[in-house]
Amino acid sequence: MEWMNDVIAAVNDVLWTYILITLLIAAGLWFSVKTGFVQIRLLPEMLRLLTEGAAGRVKEGHISPFQAFCISTASRVGVGNIAGIAIAVVLGGPGAVFWMWMIALIGAASGFVESTLAQLYKVPLPGGGFRGGPAYYIRNVLRAPRAAMFFAVLISVTYGLIFNSVQANTISLSLQTAFGWQPLYIGAGITLFAILLICGGLTQIARVMEWMVPLMAGIYILTALAVMLAHLSELPSIFALILTDAWDVDSLAGGGFGATVMAGIKRGLFSNEAGMGAVPNAAATADASHPVKQGLLQAFGVFVDTLLVCSASAFIVLCSGDWATSGLTGIALIQYDLSLFLGDWAAGALAVFIILFAFSSIVGNYYYSEINIGFLCADTRVLYGFRVLVGGMIMVGALAKLELVWNLADFFMALMAITNIIAILLLFRPVRQALADYCRQRQSGIRHPVFSASVLGDRTGIVCWQGEHLQELQALQKEK
Repeated sequence: MEWMNDVIAAVNDVLWTYILITLLIAAGLWFSVKTGFVQIRLLPEMLRLLTEGAAGRVKEGHISPFQAFCISTASRVGVGNIAGIAIAVVLGGPGAVFWMWMIALIGAASGFVESTLAQLYKVPLPGGGFRGGPAYYIRNVLRAPRAAMFFAVLISVTYGLIFNSVQANTISLSLQTAFGWQPLYIGAGITLFAILLICGGLTQIARVMEWMVPLMAGIYILTALAVMLAHLSELPSIFALILTDAWDVDSLAGGGFGATVMAGIKRGLFSNEAGMGAVPNAAATADASHPVKQGLLQAFGVFVDTLLVCSASAFIVLCSGDWATSGLTGIALIQYDLSLFLGDWAAGALAVFIILFAFSSIVGNYYYSEINIGFLCADTRVLYGFRVLVGGMIMVGALAKLELVWNLADFFMALMAITNIIAILLLFRPVRQALADYCRQRQSGIRHPVFSASVLGDRTGIVCWQGEHLQELQALQKEK
């Protein structure tokens, strides 16, 4: 099996270092230009939608745009936001943080496009609510059912089974290190809590994530702010170091400049998942009055993940000033740096952060999988069987480290992302039409734009946004 692991690792290196990164950056730049840099131009609108959504009411059996935003953030924000950033700074230097920020700005455009598409081509569920994502718009609009099934299988296996075992392994190692707990008991506890939550269905997951995600991200960001305030006088020099190191072309000959750029780009792409096809599965479930609303919220989710949570980790490391001399990296470096600020509380505090980030990712990952299991088969027995498999993989992940399985997950995710990027590039036209419609309504003074499929030149694959669904949205608009 070792030879297979080596082969897959080599293929992953080519896919992730050259093919996938090139596709993601090129698509992000193209979408940015074609939408007039919607991710920057409509940033105030994103903030308005986020604040209004947090206080909004949810119809029974439906998921609000804010809840869908929290679910996608739960999956995005994982242990990589802690350990991965420390590794990027050690490998690429402080300048990697700048390139991480830049890739978030570019990637947010791809995030907007894929999530708007998911909303445009979502389908209603018999008991209320919606479902959609890349598998749905690939089958229903591009008329490529085999590619759609290929995508649905990949995301179900990668996110629901393999990635969840990785997150469980991280929780187990953290609790063993911090408190000396036994892996068997840790695995049993994680599995029990996860199964209890996911068996409640998508609406229960949405309700829990609605309060859990802002809480965990807020506590971590506040911790980083406290560290930054303790080093307030040094912040100007830290920002200057990030900028100068990002453009240190003197190190180009020795490969240092390339290492800095690649470290930042890889961390940004891997963390915020913009364009990779995972987030649209959550975006499609939202009960929004216009597809662009969810597109804007999910674009803002890229900023939350990278510009806020990832930056929090970066400043914890950079404020300590020992990233190049301590000999530590990843979780160990963050824990050491927090200990300088928190003292004996550091190990426990970091364990709590890891548990919150990893467990929320387990639930968010499962959410994506359930949507695609429903796409593959409507038989509820299949879904129940899949939930058993999810619980089993969580238990396995808590007890064992499976390097081959993790490399397979990276390989599957690369194929999944390439499939989605091609699809959203082919389907960009209706997104641009929907964006123009949304902007027209907002400019005319309409606070809550309502979308009608009639604005699209081609309505192939449209199930909602017309007929009774449109009448319901228009009635709701009049109430508001």
